[in-house]
Amino acid sequence: MFHLAQVNIGTNIASLLGLLQIIFGLFYLIFVIFQLIRMGNRLSSSVKTFYIIQLFVLPAFLVLSGFILLFQGWRLDPVLQFQQFLLFLLVIFLILKDIVINITNTNR
Repeated sequence: MFHLAQVNIGTNIASLLGLLQIIFGLFYLIFVIFQLIRMGNRLSSSVKTFYIIQLFVLPAFLVLSGFILLFQGWRLDPVLQFQQFLLFLLVIFLILKDIVINITNTNR
């Protein structure tokens, strides 16, 4: 007989942070795909390879980390939640920097 596992999703900071990571991971995946379509002809093969690796790795890490925080974030201590928040801010800064640099390079 199968039993459904209990899933605890609370509305604390860690769960909301996990939801934001999932949303930003999917947004970044779409952004990098459109960037590769627009700039694919002008990029060298090594830069294109780096973007393709970045296309798979960064959104996968963000979505996986987001699901972990969404479903298991209620178990984290406040210090670990703060640490996850700081890492999230760092990743968002790097994503926004990548977006701004790519937009300014395509406008030239």
